[in-house]
Amino acid sequence: MTRKDYEERPQSGRNSSPAERVLFGSIGAGLIALSLGQRGQVGTLLATGGALLVAGAAMGQGLGETVTGVRRTEDDQIKVEKAITVGMGADELYTFWRNFENLPRFMDHLESVKVQDGDGQRSHWVAKAPAGTSVEWDAEITADEPGRRIAWRSLEGATVPNEGAVEFRPAPGDRGTEIHVSLTYRPPGGTLGATVARLLGEDPNVQIEHDLRRLKRLLEVGHIPTTEGQSSGRKGALKAEARMYDNRRTS
Repeated sequence: MTRKDYEERPQSGRNSSPAERVLFGSIGAGLIALSLGQRGQVGTLLATGGALLVAGAAMGQGLGETVTGVRRTEDDQIKVEKAITVGMGADELYTFWRNFENLPRFMDHLESVKVQDGDGQRSHWVAKAPAGTSVEWDAEITADEPGRRIAWRSLEGATVPNEGAVEFRPAPGDRGTEIHVSLTYRPPGGTLGATVARLLGEDPNVQIEHDLRRLKRLLEVGHIPTTEGQSSGRKGALKAEARMYDNRRTS
């Protein structure tokens, strides 16, 4: 995979208020002091977290931005934008993504997505959360442009309010299609929850990058077993899957 196959789009966000900077700096200093009495991984974790908070406070960055590497929106949600190039046509990629039940096949943080109606407009999501827990919510599609764009958002009452969008654009030089993904969510526990999750290894930036790389491998290299026990190429499998999905939507 070349550098052109993967890119991170620039983010926009806000800086911490003076009160936030004082609070985060104090917490960071406290973590560093606490780490002095700890050994091994615990001490390293506390010291690293404390240093990140102190650095973020000094630079005026928000807590979530400092520790997770992603920006916060004005209402303090976490936003991640990523893109990757896949050597396939936009229509095939759209069909694969439009069936949300495919998403857990390459998104590690998703346990399951179940479509709840015949046209696939509403779905039920179950996702992994820090400390071995899980969260779930219902979502609806808000934009659907075949071969170009899909957008969705969680319904009211979701444990993790979120929204997302994916766009399919022709890649330069006939190299396939660029998949641009944008995810916005409010993690459990707010910004502090996102920070704790990052310190425990749940980084939204790394997670989405990993998911898109898995998607690229799945669609470009992977094979899907047939009922006869043999393997078929990805294009044939995707076309069969597209027919099944189209039949489901029209039945």
